[in-house]
Amino acid sequence: MKTTISLIKADIGSVGGHIETPKEILDACEESMAEAKKKKLLIDYYVTRCGDDVQLLMTHTKGVDNKDVHKLAWDTFKKGADLAKKMGLYGAGQDLLKDAFSGNVRGMGPGIAEMEIEERPAEVFVAFMADKTEASAFNLAVYEMFANPMNTAGLVLDPKLHDGFKFEVQDVKGNEYVIFDTPEETYDLLALIGLTDNYAVKRIYRKSGEIAASISTEKVSFIAGTYVGKDDPCMLVRAQSGYPATGEVLNPFAQPYYIAGWMRGSHRGPLMPVGQKNANCTRFDGPPRLIALAFSIKEGKLVGPSDCFDDPGFDRARKMANIMADIMRRHGTFQPHLLPPGEMEYTTLPNVLKKLKPRFKKIEK
Repeated sequence: MKTTISLIKADIGSVGGHIETPKEILDACEESMAEAKKKKLLIDYYVTRCGDDVQLLMTHTKGVDNKDVHKLAWDTFKKGADLAKKMGLYGAGQDLLKDAFSGNVRGMGPGIAEMEIEERPAEVFVAFMADKTEASAFNLAVYEMFANPMNTAGLVLDPKLHDGFKFEVQDVKGNEYVIFDTPEETYDLLALIGLTDNYAVKRIYRKSGEIAASISTEKVSFIAGTYVGKDDPCMLVRAQSGYPATGEVLNPFAQPYYIAGWMRGSHRGPLMPVGQKNANCTRFDGPPRLIALAFSIKEGKLVGPSDCFDDPGFDRARKMANIMADIMRRHGTFQPHLLPPGEMEYTTLPNVLKKLKPRFKKIEK
């Protein structure tokens, strides 16, 4: 029996601005998940949030892109959004960009990371959930997890990892993808994934074909045609026994790095790893947050989670992220804190530029 792990997220309403999803909304989502489990649509589930994004982690045997599972997620988000509107929450239903479900939540606003696997005797995976950041926020981290031996010692020491991995990279603006083999094509891979406004890693596979990681790359602003909030990606990563160890999967986040997002989706800021209780974006709607939940799974039944970043081992990363945030905030509305024009296309800035356009005059030569 193959097990499918589906992680689907959406911003459907939050307290006091873009800070956190309240317990009432999570409880409503939990009720929907419990009913689906009772009806045998799901084997198991876990409901949480990162900042103002509800996260639905589900296990089942239906395969990826399953209509019934995706409809369950959509209906659950709609139920939560309706409650959010009644409560007067901010951004109620923000990520639900279509009026009616059409067979799949892809292209409808929510972010999706899914994988269908043959469970190992001791199956381990880590679910990552981010807030106030772009779809390509994990590019640097997954390169380090699966292609950088200075981070992942198993690439050198473990015969099961020694052959390397395959990276599926999407052109998020051109609707195309390309697959790179590592270590053979590492430089070609880096030539693309460093351009985070255009390219995002979508999936990673072992050379033998088994999936190793799946990342949500849905661009909310592209779907809506205007800025409605940042993408806030989620990611599933398998760990141990033929994959990087859990510690190797987590280690890239011990050194924060800058990503696009933060306030109004228009600024660069550090990605800060935190425990679930601290996944609240407050300072300048940030800094961008990331949580990591590690699970064991047996015949679809979830064991856990372990709240990985709720650990003194990441205290220095949080301190460093705050210092990096100070450095960027010093620039105010100036670059490099403010994103360059190409990345501001789907923010609120174009409306300002449109208003100013008639005032520009030609320079006489």
